[in-house]
Amino acid sequence: MKFSRKQRVVLNWWRPDSPHYGKEAVICDGAVRSGKTLCMGLSFFLWACSRFRGMRFGVCGKTIASLRRNVLSELLPKLKAIGFTVTERRTENLVRVTYCGHTNDFYIFGGRDESSSSLIQGITFAGILLDEVALMPRSFVEQACARCSVTGSRLWFNCNPEGPYHWFYNEWILNAEQRNALYLHFTMADNPSLSPQIRQRYARLYSGVFYRRFVLGQWVAAEGRVYDFFDPASAPPVPQGEFSKWYISCDYGTVNPASFGLWGLQNGVWYRVREFYFDSRREMRQMTDAEYADALAALAGDRPIAAVVVDPSAASFLELLRRRGWRVKKAENDVLSGIRRTSDLLKSGKLVICDTCADCLREMEQYVWDVKAGKDAVKKEHDHAMDDMRYFAATVLSDGGCPVAACSVERR
Repeated sequence: MKFSRKQRVVLNWWRPDSPHYGKEAVICDGAVRSGKTLCMGLSFFLWACSRFRGMRFGVCGKTIASLRRNVLSELLPKLKAIGFTVTERRTENLVRVTYCGHTNDFYIFGGRDESSSSLIQGITFAGILLDEVALMPRSFVEQACARCSVTGSRLWFNCNPEGPYHWFYNEWILNAEQRNALYLHFTMADNPSLSPQIRQRYARLYSGVFYRRFVLGQWVAAEGRVYDFFDPASAPPVPQGEFSKWYISCDYGTVNPASFGLWGLQNGVWYRVREFYFDSRREMRQMTDAEYADALAALAGDRPIAAVVVDPSAASFLELLRRRGWRVKKAENDVLSGIRRTSDLLKSGKLVICDTCADCLREMEQYVWDVKAGKDAVKKEHDHAMDDMRYFAATVLSDGGCPVAACSVERR
């Protein structure tokens, strides 16, 4: 396996002959696909099994599923290839590793929200690896660090950049020297396995703030239009032909507008073939849950709807739809990760909004970042079709689901 100079620093920083041996932590940030995750994982396990025997370590991601998929599925086979014995106990979220006669236990944790910090309390670690640490709540990260009380324990962090006001950037990266941490910034050039063609593909995939963060590896503020690359004037018409699957996504509102999108699958591409949009202020009246359910049924027509994806806060509407026989899914509602997912799909051509979705296309031009928020946030204006589109992308098309597009409008 070939490693770049910066990857070799990560692999060897903990060795007695390294100039960085006295550091107590390592931080690697930068572009996506820059090679930081794999070399850090290899280094972490080599360090742990070279320095300790019979100890516990923590390996953390935003969720256990994402950690297994993005880190362990690639890392563990490589550990086995270089002589490690690896035994997984998936029900216990435990990986037991033996190398050179040293056996240690590695416990897997997900740091998804504030409640996650309680999962890690009470356990003592000799070291901890936090993958995508910028996506974890501060309480979880601080609790994980506090668990490392064994003499000689070290902390390992990696992440892609977020905004310049992010707590990890300000507390750890800007203060790496004071925290006795080795800080390394990675670009795609630091990953020798990436060809020039693949680097160009990633450069095409992102734009705006996501390009600056994920391709250039910069901690920059989000500003301007959320989907700044999208041109509503280029929206295509609804395609002819049959659709093989259908979903409806809903952003529920009473005082605020409600937006429903009907999505159909054709030849591997999803199309939003109709939409329902009701603005109570514009219409000078409010609709009841029953009226909204009737509107949803009219939107569906006689199509077999696989599921209705609904704003998780709309409890009464969710219950009414269930009683009427709809298969209902609560939408994944992490706004920033949903926007990233939607942006990826739009930019890659897998999510397309067709020319008949007037309200969705209108909001695409008006949906902007809130530059005064002091954190990554969107203005809560012109966001109702944007929310229902995001619910669909994040819930139905998560983790590389089918490609997508959007299409016609039912006015009320």
